[in-house]
Amino acid sequence: MHLGKRGWLEALIRAAVEQHQPAVMKAPAPRLPTGRAKARWHLRQVLRESGLLYGTPVSAAASMPSEQGPEEVLFLAVLRTFCGMAMDLAGLVDASPGPRPEQLLLLFAALIHRLDDAEEMHRRIEKAWKQWPLPERLWHRVEEDLEARALSLAADPTYGLVLHNGAVYADANVFGRIAIAYFSRNAFPREAVERRLHFASAQKARLVEVLVGLVSAERKPGFPTRRAILRQIDDLHLPEALADSTRDFARRAFERPPSMKRLTQGIRSRDLKRFILEQTVLASLVDGRRSEREVAWTRELATQLGFSAGQLAELELTMAAFYREHRNVVDVFTVSEGADVMGEEWIETLSTSATRNYRALQKEIKKTGELSVLLARAARGQKLSSDEKRRMREQLVDVARAVPALAIFAAPGGVLLLLALARVLPFEVLPSSFRDEPGDDDAR
Repeated sequence: MHLGKRGWLEALIRAAVEQHQPAVMKAPAPRLPTGRAKARWHLRQVLRESGLLYGTPVSAAASMPSEQGPEEVLFLAVLRTFCGMAMDLAGLVDASPGPRPEQLLLLFAALIHRLDDAEEMHRRIEKAWKQWPLPERLWHRVEEDLEARALSLAADPTYGLVLHNGAVYADANVFGRIAIAYFSRNAFPREAVERRLHFASAQKARLVEVLVGLVSAERKPGFPTRRAILRQIDDLHLPEALADSTRDFARRAFERPPSMKRLTQGIRSRDLKRFILEQTVLASLVDGRRSEREVAWTRELATQLGFSAGQLAELELTMAAFYREHRNVVDVFTVSEGADVMGEEWIETLSTSATRNYRALQKEIKKTGELSVLLARAARGQKLSSDEKRRMREQLVDVARAVPALAIFAAPGGVLLLLALARVLPFEVLPSSFRDEPGDDDAR
C-alpha cells in the first residue's frame, strides 16, 4: 500500500484486522473491577511499550518495502499501531464483534474531526441490513484527510520544533480514549469525543509553548526558525482560537523568552507533566547536541514540574535505552542521533565519578568484561575511539537499567545526590557494593 494510491487506507485497515494478535504487556495487569478500567490501564501501558510515546512505533520494521520513503513507513506504522490498539481495547470492554474495519474507519474519522461522517458511519453500521456497505465517499474523505496530515509535522529539524513525537502521542491517547468510549457504549458519544479532541488540542498547544521556550532560551530565534515554527503551528490543525493564541505566544516568546513559571502554570496532571518533560528532553536532542543552556533549562523545567534530578536521569535513561534497543525503528526526526549525544554526556559524568567510586563500580560491572576495561581507561583520562565510546555507552545503559541507583548516579552531580539519598532511602534500593561498610567513610 502506498500513500496517494486510492484505497490504501481500506487495505491497511482490513490487513490490520485480519493479522491482529492481542498485545501482551510487559507489566502485569492489576485486578480491576470493570472492562473500562482494564482498557484504560492497557492504553497507558501500550502508549509506552509500543513506542507511540516517542512517535516511533516499534512496528516500523526494516521489512517494509524499500521503495517507500521513511516518512511514509513511519506514518503507516503509526496507523497500524492505532488499529491494533483499538482492537485490543474493544476486546477488553467486550464490544460487539464488529464490523471492525468500518468501526476503525469511524474512529479515524473522529480523530480528524470529521464528526458528522463518524455519526453517519455509526448509523449505517447499526442498520447494516439495509445500508451496507459504507459508501466509498466516506472511505475516501477520511483517506484524503489522513494523507494530508501524513508529512505535515516532519518540519525542518534544523529550524523547527520536534512536534511529531508529541503530536503522535497526543493523537494516540485521544484515539484510544475515543475507542474505549465508543466500544463500551456501542454508540458514538459525540459530546465526549469533542471534549477529548479539545483536550488533545490543548495538550499540543501547551507542548508548542514549552518547546518555543526551550528554543528561545539559548538565543533569540532568527527568521528561518520563526517561520518554521509558525508553519508547524498551522500544521497542527488546532481550533482557530487556540491556533491564534498559540501563534501570538510564539511571536512574543521570540522577542522575550517566557518565564518558567508562565510555561508551567496550570499544568496539574502528573501524566501531562511527564509528557511535557519527556517531549522536551527529546526536543533538546534533535540537532545532535545538547548545549549547557539547554541542559540547564531542562533541569529547571523538571524541578518546576516536581521531578527530582534522579527522576529526570531515569527518564533520560529510559529514552536512550528505547532508541538503542529499537535501531530498526524508522526515526525520521534524528532523535536517535541525539540519544547518542545524551549517552556521551553520561560517559563524561560516569568517567569523572569513576575515580571516586572505582571499587564499587568494578564490583557491579566486572561481569560485563569489556566495560570495566573501557571505564578504567576513561577514568585515567585515556582517549577512547568513537567505536569504543559507542560500545561503552551501550553497556553503561544496560548497567544503569539493571542497577536502579545508577539512574540517579548518571545525573550531573549524581554521586553527591546518590550519597545524600542513601541517608533516607532503604539500603535495599542501592547496589550491594554501594552500601556502607565499617570504616569506609573516608574512601566514600
